[in-house]
Amino acid sequence: MRFSPTPRGARLARHLAAVRLDEWGFPYDGDAAGTACLLVAELAANAVVHGRVPGRDFALRLALSAPPPLPATLRVEVADARGEKRPSLSPIAPAPSDEHGRGLLLVGALADRWGVCGREPGPSPGKTVWAELDVR
Repeated sequence: MRFSPTPRGARLARHLAAVRLDEWGFPYDGDAAGTACLLVAELAANAVVHGRVPGRDFALRLALSAPPPLPATLRVEVADARGEKRPSLSPIAPAPSDEHGRGLLLVGALADRWGVCGREPGPSPGKTVWAELDVR
C-alpha cells in the first residue's frame, strides 16, 4: 500500500495495517496486532519525517509467512525515497530531555529482528526499513 508522506499518511498506514491484521486473524485488541501496529506507526513516522521527498509516496508492505494459527513470522516493511538517509542499526538513546529519537529504540525492543535494505522491487531510489515479529 502506498501513502502520502504526511502525518495523515502515517496514521492511515497504521489504521489499514490494523484492518489487514484483523482480517488475517490477529484481533485489534490482541498483543500481536498491537505490537505490529506500533511498529508500523514508528516506521511510517520515520518515513514521513526522515524519508520524505516531495511528490514521492512511502510504501507499506505486510507479509505473513504462514496462515494462523500456526507459528509464523509477520514482516512489516516501510519503503521511502531517501536511500542516502539510512538509520543506524544501533540507535543511541537520546537525552531524557530530547523530544525525539526513541522510535528505532522501540522498534529494536519490540521486533524480533529488524534492519534496512535497498528499496524493493527494482531500481527505485530509496530504502526499506523492515521489522519481523514471530507470532503464534
